[in-house]
Amino acid sequence: MYILIALLIVVVLMVLAASKYHFHPFLSLLLAAIVMGFVGGLNTAEVTSTLMNGFGKTLGSIGIIIAFGTIIGAYLEKSGGALAMANKMLTWVGEKNSVLAINITGFIVSIPVFCDSGFVILSSLNKALSKKVKIPLVVLGVSLAAGLYATHVFVPPTPGPLAAAAALNADLGLVILLGMVVAVPVSLVGFFWAKHIGRKAGGAISTDEDAHPVAEKLPPTGLAFAPIIVPILLIALKSVTGYPTHPFGTGVTAAIFNFIGHPVMALFIGVFLAFSLKKKTTKETHFDWVAKGLKDAGIIILITGAGGAFGAILRATGIGNIIGAGFSSMRIGLFLPFLIAAILKSAQGSSTVAIITTAAIVAPLLEPFGLASPVGRALTVLAVGAGAMTVSHLNDSFFWVVAQFTGLNTETALKTQTVSTLLQGLTGIVIVLILGRIFI
Repeated sequence: MYILIALLIVVVLMVLAASKYHFHPFLSLLLAAIVMGFVGGLNTAEVTSTLMNGFGKTLGSIGIIIAFGTIIGAYLEKSGGALAMANKMLTWVGEKNSVLAINITGFIVSIPVFCDSGFVILSSLNKALSKKVKIPLVVLGVSLAAGLYATHVFVPPTPGPLAAAAALNADLGLVILLGMVVAVPVSLVGFFWAKHIGRKAGGAISTDEDAHPVAEKLPPTGLAFAPIIVPILLIALKSVTGYPTHPFGTGVTAAIFNFIGHPVMALFIGVFLAFSLKKKTTKETHFDWVAKGLKDAGIIILITGAGGAFGAILRATGIGNIIGAGFSSMRIGLFLPFLIAAILKSAQGSSTVAIITTAAIVAPLLEPFGLASPVGRALTVLAVGAGAMTVSHLNDSFFWVVAQFTGLNTETALKTQTVSTLLQGLTGIVIVLILGRIFI
């Protein structure tokens, strides 16, 4: 158990270094990864290679997405497109309901889209809403993150619950149905927490001077929404194409949707759609606006990669096997998958990794735990999902995406976003346990 104790000490020191001594998270994450590598028994070559591979693998999956997202964001901000979207949303829901509106938006978007990508895509809308309705950006950011996270861990075709359903031989339709039942209140808990943050502490309003033009006419709402809506639709089409029923067949059409629906390709298309937002009369060039987006992406990409490196080191130490060996003999029903996933999530950062690893650990335990029925298997998937969102903190790329795009320092992000994921995860397992009492 010494490695778990070491991990706890390292995480506590990282929190103190960031909050009290203002040590940059990029460096603290890498330093923590190196320390945990040696504590976990890795040699010097393994520490170095795992660190680099973890950094590169994380950025390979999300680095380009962040870059494209920030470019789209730069165009939406500098052209006034984000303000045009904010105005339209407010005409639909009213200013009093803007925090709920962004929560619902995230909930829908994250069904086919990774929560990291969804937050990047919608962050510009958050900034414009903050500026428009004078709501602290942290409130909107936490509410959006809560909506995104809820469907990310509970509702296929997001890869995590989809993989868990396959590992546990659960009926996919039942997982989706029950997943929605659990995800709705879990999302709303994050919304109410965000509202509580606003009432209790207030916060900074977005003051980005480029959030909208001062004296120019705003672009058409349709053009403003296109760089966001089109990539989301393309990604959703790719997910539908991958269904076992093959609704688009297995030929050329399916291949095209699989290609243009990949998040990188979809957002690349979104970048070119964003080009239409820039007026010809604007003095700045496309190069200037793209450069602004890439500049904004730099620090986010580096911190996200460092978080990935930390997670890779922890996985290389075999911490998952240690946790599995310690808890797999316990007879606590649906709470066991939650507990294992929560520890794995908190230890190594990735919700998807926590879901897949936990599903593999508990698959042989379904029969003795009385969870081998169709409903039992589906609820086990959801119990794993609830654990895999408890909690998001320093070693989670989503934590850093939320923090950096919302302008939060590490201490504030821990008090707001991390607590939100804790409340959401606990709400999720309570609902799963209630459903278990009713249907099993």
